[in-house]
Amino acid sequence: MKNIRTIILCVIVTLCSMASLAQDQKIPVNEPDYNKPKLFTSLPDKIPVSIEKINDLIATPVGRSSSFRLAETADFQFEGEVVSAASKYGNSIQSVVVRSAAFNGANLTISKITNADGSISYTGRIISFKHGDLYELQTQEGKLVLVKKNFYDLVNE
Repeated sequence: MKNIRTIILCVIVTLCSMASLAQDQKIPVNEPDYNKPKLFTSLPDKIPVSIEKINDLIATPVGRSSSFRLAETADFQFEGEVVSAASKYGNSIQSVVVRSAAFNGANLTISKITNADGSISYTGRIISFKHGDLYELQTQEGKLVLVKKNFYDLVNE
């Protein structure tokens, strides 16, 4: 009788373990989609940016639609609506977000940072999470430039 109970118990445990879903869990990691469409293919790899234009943009109130050039010499014109503006830590960090009207899903984010020593630095990017390219604001040779990059060079999913 003990042998039959042991055999039945082993069969039940085996069936339960085969039916359990614990072994089929997938790892919660997103694989990069390198086939995302490019949004800025018609634009140059580098776009010069004027500090005066950035300061004007940072001063723009929320809700205002605007069309502006980031520099007088650049042919690139950005059109959109200011959706967010923030000023933190006694105006030492000022940021603005502009939702693009011309580039589907793209947002321009610019921040002006006043450092403790009084110097000013700028960060920013034009990015769309639906597309495979973006622009990042960099300082090159003492001037501000938007540099085209691949989406996965900057973002890890």
